[in-house]
Amino acid sequence: MTKKEDGFTFSATSEDFAKRHKAPIINIGIAETGKFIMTASSDTTILIWDLKGEVLASINTNQMNNAYAAVSPCGRFVASCGFTPDVKVWEVCFGKQGEFREVSRAFDLKGHSAGVYGFAFSNDSRRMATVSKDGTWKLWDTDVEYKKQQDPYLLYTGKISVSDPCRIALSPDARVLAISSISDITVFSTLTGAVEEEFHSVHGDVITDLLFDINNRFLVSAGDRAVRVFHNTAGYRAAIADMKDMLKKATNKGTKDRLQKQINDAQSALDAVCKNRN
Repeated sequence: MTKKEDGFTFSATSEDFAKRHKAPIINIGIAETGKFIMTASSDTTILIWDLKGEVLASINTNQMNNAYAAVSPCGRFVASCGFTPDVKVWEVCFGKQGEFREVSRAFDLKGHSAGVYGFAFSNDSRRMATVSKDGTWKLWDTDVEYKKQQDPYLLYTGKISVSDPCRIALSPDARVLAISSISDITVFSTLTGAVEEEFHSVHGDVITDLLFDINNRFLVSAGDRAVRVFHNTAGYRAAIADMKDMLKKATNKGTKDRLQKQINDAQSALDAVCKNRN
């Protein structure tokens, strides 16, 4: 990378990967295990590479075209969505010695009636969320025994009016969902489906990416060469509600005291955020 007055220029190095895609690359992902890199192009191709630039596997998604693809936070799965109304998920399998073995189909998320704009994983990959052209978002339980042909469970369907480009983010604990449409962001509770926050005209141009930070405290959006950071107030409220439920069920005094202190701390943090915003 070389800095210029209007940004950066990039020059190829001898370590660049060979050109293997026939269509423009739309997404790149690196497994947190460090075992592979995924690239997806706008046709129906996903390539799995090792870190030295050798192609381990090629996947044909059969989705007419790829709209989005990603590696799961756990580093086990690769998923894609596109023109068809489903999300396809594969497991990238390695042996005990770390050697690549195969890419096998894990499961599909089926239930939308139109093409899927995007999807997101929770941090442990036990939940996924999807948003579609059919005007709905869905939350899924993906903690299933797919090798025994068990399908994911649909947990919730919510309604939203969206336009392309559309992005979706699921908080690490899967309690909060954020969806962007052009330059607006809507934040939902995944427990109730209620709209928690709405941010309008966040960027001067379209939002190109949307993410929650790993600690569940912030929501981050990118667009018009800028990054905006929002407090995850919906996450605070969801955590407080969960702890209050746990407090009602607690029987041990030590547990009750600990939960009450955590509730008080979380409420104080939320009050401080809301006070500063106002």
